[in-house]
Amino acid sequence: MRLLIECSFVYHHPHFNMGIQRVVRNIVSRIDKFQDIADIVPIIFKNDKIYEVKKIKPDSRIMLFVNLLHYRIGLYHKKRYWIYYRRIAAHGLFHASPNLRKVLLILLKLLSVFFNIIYHAVSCFCEKREVGKRIVEITIQSGDVLILLDSSWGISPYFIDKINDMKKRGIIIVSVIYDLIPLTHPSFCSDGHVRSFQHWFEWISQTADGFMTISKTIRDQLQSYICSSSSEVPGLHQRFDYFYLGSELDLVENDESVRSKVKTFFHNNRSVYLMVGTIEPRKNHGYLLDAFELLWQNGLNVMLCFVGKVGWKCSSLIKRVKTHDEYNRRLFMFNDLTDTELEYFYRESRCLVFPSFVEGFGLPLVEAMQRGLPAMVSDIPVFREVGGDFVAYFELTKPEYLAALISEFENSGEFSAVQKKRELPWLTWDDCTKQFLTKIKYHVVALRNNVSITRIVHPSINIDNK
Repeated sequence: MRLLIECSFVYHHPHFNMGIQRVVRNIVSRIDKFQDIADIVPIIFKNDKIYEVKKIKPDSRIMLFVNLLHYRIGLYHKKRYWIYYRRIAAHGLFHASPNLRKVLLILLKLLSVFFNIIYHAVSCFCEKREVGKRIVEITIQSGDVLILLDSSWGISPYFIDKINDMKKRGIIIVSVIYDLIPLTHPSFCSDGHVRSFQHWFEWISQTADGFMTISKTIRDQLQSYICSSSSEVPGLHQRFDYFYLGSELDLVENDESVRSKVKTFFHNNRSVYLMVGTIEPRKNHGYLLDAFELLWQNGLNVMLCFVGKVGWKCSSLIKRVKTHDEYNRRLFMFNDLTDTELEYFYRESRCLVFPSFVEGFGLPLVEAMQRGLPAMVSDIPVFREVGGDFVAYFELTKPEYLAALISEFENSGEFSAVQKKRELPWLTWDDCTKQFLTKIKYHVVALRNNVSITRIVHPSINIDNK
């Protein structure tokens, strides 16, 4: 049995470090340890061909530099220039002159196009030199299993046709679903992402033989969603299962220093409440700010820090933060932390606060819990599943609920979770990878043997390990 793990986006953007990319990178980097489970091959779709990936990280120093620059300034996002435009246009002469704003927008568009042309030209040049070294062309074989681990809703229509042909040839297709947010909460996503995800999901829900999700909550939601829209008897031809994610920060470098501005942030002996995640609507940063404004009004001298890249539909929030009276006093925002610096934040902060409306899993929650950092989270099903009795929950109807939790914690020193155990046996990325691959193999064998059951949990893997 050969498991082909698709990782096209991470291959082309190795410095991306958001949730999905962290999962893909960690699993792909560990597959050599689990070749006893199956013949596991990371692959990408490129130039109408399928390539085996020998190495995720580019060999070329030029390519490494261009990838890092592309990631740091955010031009991988086609409309990123809008963010820069809004930031600049709100100040000085640009704010007062519509004509200057038009000129600014045109210049930023041109710069964005120019940089992307340079980026893609350098990428093509470097990657052509790496064919045969970093990637090697392969052919599909009978008995292969294609696992769509990466953000496969971005795959080109050509490769969708290619996957359909693979399906006709009897290749088993397994799709990893991280969440259904573009379907269930489209207002939290960009319009373009909603359209592409909906189109892709309509196809994959009818094409995949099996699905792996990153939590039981999402597995049940996905199974219900697909079965309710299918005219066939549910469960006879598709499998649904889930796995849990690891908790290490894999890009921590032992010889990498923490910047002085990060260290001095913790020198004032005030409690730091930490929010980690891309700044976007579903993360609900505004609720946190509402709660902390209540605390500050009541004289509680605590600090709130947002850590994460600036995302979409958040310009009003960013403006609110940067014009706030407490900005850089008791309200802070870091958009460019390394994993080493994030590890430092987890170690030095008082508590994680995580008020998301909806999540597929919640990596910051397990990252915090694994390090013994208390966590206060919104009362949503997936956090109940992942956090159990070891975290404190609050309702999202009123910021007063979170403010009361924090006040009690600060005044009494007692954290309000049901269980106080600080060291939890959370999965490592090795455990996650083994669980993921073992379950897929188990389901593939069942599919090939026509075993008609909808839920199989491999007996050697304990997934309820909190």
